[in-house]
Amino acid sequence: MTYRAPVEDLAFTMRHVAGLEEGIAEGLYPDLSLDLVEQVLEEAGRFASERIAPLNAPGDRAGARFADGEVTTAPGWKDVYRDWTEAGWNALPCDPEWGGQGLPSLVQTACVEFWNAACMSFALGPLLTAGAVEAITTHASEDLKRRYLAKLVSGEWMGTMNLTEPQAGSDLNAVRTRAERADDGTYRITGSKIFITYGEHDLTENIVHLVLARLPDAPPGTRGLSLFLVPKFLVNDDGSLGARNDVRCHSIEHKLGIHASPTCTMVYGDAGGAVGWLVGEENRGLACMFTMMNNARLAVGTQGVAIADRAYQQALSYARERRQGRAPGAAAGEGMSPLVLHPDVQRMLLTMKAMTHAARGICLMTAAAIDRGRLSGDAEARRRGHELASLLTPVAKAFSTDIGCEVASLGVQVHGGMGFVEETGAAQHLRAARIAPIYEGTNGIQAIDLVMRKLPLSDGATVRGAIADMRKVGARLVASRDEAFGASAARMREAVDALDDATSFLLKALAGNSSADVLAAATPYLRLFGIAQGGTALAKAALAASEARAAGDTNPAHAGRIALARFFAENIATGARGLAQTVMAGASALADAEAALAG
Repeated sequence: MTYRAPVEDLAFTMRHVAGLEEGIAEGLYPDLSLDLVEQVLEEAGRFASERIAPLNAPGDRAGARFADGEVTTAPGWKDVYRDWTEAGWNALPCDPEWGGQGLPSLVQTACVEFWNAACMSFALGPLLTAGAVEAITTHASEDLKRRYLAKLVSGEWMGTMNLTEPQAGSDLNAVRTRAERADDGTYRITGSKIFITYGEHDLTENIVHLVLARLPDAPPGTRGLSLFLVPKFLVNDDGSLGARNDVRCHSIEHKLGIHASPTCTMVYGDAGGAVGWLVGEENRGLACMFTMMNNARLAVGTQGVAIADRAYQQALSYARERRQGRAPGAAAGEGMSPLVLHPDVQRMLLTMKAMTHAARGICLMTAAAIDRGRLSGDAEARRRGHELASLLTPVAKAFSTDIGCEVASLGVQVHGGMGFVEETGAAQHLRAARIAPIYEGTNGIQAIDLVMRKLPLSDGATVRGAIADMRKVGARLVASRDEAFGASAARMREAVDALDDATSFLLKALAGNSSADVLAAATPYLRLFGIAQGGTALAKAALAASEARAAGDTNPAHAGRIALARFFAENIATGARGLAQTVMAGASALADAEAALAG
């Protein structure tokens, strides 16, 4: 089926869940209006639906091709990428100083969902470029900014992130790529990197690699990593391209999904060393790279939302068309009923939609917190925004990408046997979704980051503040007299209580240096946080919808938003207490892990 960009849903969530209206009123977004945001979303949605989405299935079948050291993208890729960059979409969030449009992270995140839902393989290249732009803008010298940023912002060149090596996956302590100082102030990079997205391709004339490497006199571990800018082609003083650098693509991976996105093994220094320029300071490369990675982590979380929404749209369309059996209440002589009328199929579809919308709310809230941390005129507000964004980022990445896999799997189930064959396209969504919980920091690492680094922010005040905000939404549910909410207030109060209890347990364990208990609880705690925060996001949307209906707005989408929030509260949030119990008492069972895993 074709993809329909959910422009209205995104706009509503931005306004009523992520706080777009409040941000505009406060002057956080001085150059934005609701009308402008809706215009951007409409145009982005149209381009995604009409130009990018048709690439998805054919690109998956054709894949990227590698021969003689060069990568050829799937048919149609170059034309659509050219038109996408010429329309200014690559420059959307970037600094106007370098040709960007300067739009906030909240708007960019909404558009990222459209690009990835339309075709995740296509959107991956620009995703990495955006991260490279941010890292260079934040940490690079003025000369590097002048030489590279304008072309990266326009999309004329692409950027990559080079961390992983065969022996160094998530553990960057094991990085062996070497950097040697040269007399002219540059460095010579030698080594190899694996799993480099768009490390080689034919979409742009130059590719700018950001590479982690180790100097000979560097201290051990991650404290000894430096970040280097290593272009495919050297750039002359006048901005023209010079000689080919000593970097090449050795091969591309044959993968479960995202076939049209080239995942490359890169080799640096066959002929003495690739020329690189230091970004930031020597031995401080990981801090620079984290600027890029944090940008990418929210984007990857948004990928999870995007794939989930695409899978849901397809499953709903199929369930409306496919007839099987007789649904309860079907009239005599009516024949077989559409799948969508069967209660179990309805449950699957509602689960898909509710989880997708919950994850979308978390991602957009994270983007809004990033904006507040950057744009607020008040230093204390910037600090609070930055810390809230730090707290929410691992949840946005991990919860949303887990949801992407779960929803895509349910999409296959709705299709039945036709979901397991490639003909319908449902299988492609599941194959594509599976990478997102792995790259840009596995979801297990995100959970560890959440409990070990983010919960202690401001001695726990940041997470306590987030929970307090959830309770305020719960109080609004209690105060609402809309009977359509059912038991939403009670169920969401129980979910937030469960999160509060689990948070108190972990903060106490952290204070007592009980790291083993904290690490054992990390993944269930992140899931619990996602359910409470995601359910709260749905409740905020539903409350806005209820208020609109009370004011006379007859938009049928409002009833749907209330019903969706109720379904989540009464059918999904009910699992929160069990997750809290796992957080607080599940670690002891790991003591028997060796016995359980033996044999």
